[in-house]
Amino acid sequence: MNFSDFNAAAGAWVLENGHRAVLALTGGRWPSKLLGMQTLELHTVGRKSGKRRSTMLTAPIYQSDRIVVVASKGGYSDDPDWFKNLVVNPDVEVTVDSVTTPWTARRAEVAEKADLWPILVKANKGYEGYQQKTDRDIPVVILTPRK
Repeated sequence: MNFSDFNAAAGAWVLENGHRAVLALTGGRWPSKLLGMQTLELHTVGRKSGKRRSTMLTAPIYQSDRIVVVASKGGYSDDPDWFKNLVVNPDVEVTVDSVTTPWTARRAEVAEKADLWPILVKANKGYEGYQQKTDRDIPVVILTPRK
């Protein structure tokens, strides 16, 4: 792991665990938004373990029929585990304000990402910097309600 990847991984860990701690202290009431984006907990099924895995994320686009999240991992050179999990099993759950609902996840197509990217960067300028830090194409994930 190079120094840049170490910093990205450490930053992601601090954000994830700090967010969980604040949610626990406030009974899940705060923060409901971070940098103007909806916060949520994404639940996936581990691609190797088969166990339920959860991660805290922000959604630059949060609508009743579509949630868009970015698998940036702070510009780390490898995709985040949650993304690898949903590629194998796209049936996920999302928790917002203590309510968990079923969703289906998929990676945005190239044209979709091209259309979404300016909106995502407007919501969080950091995404552009993350993309510049890494050689990988940072995935954009579109979630739609599962019926």
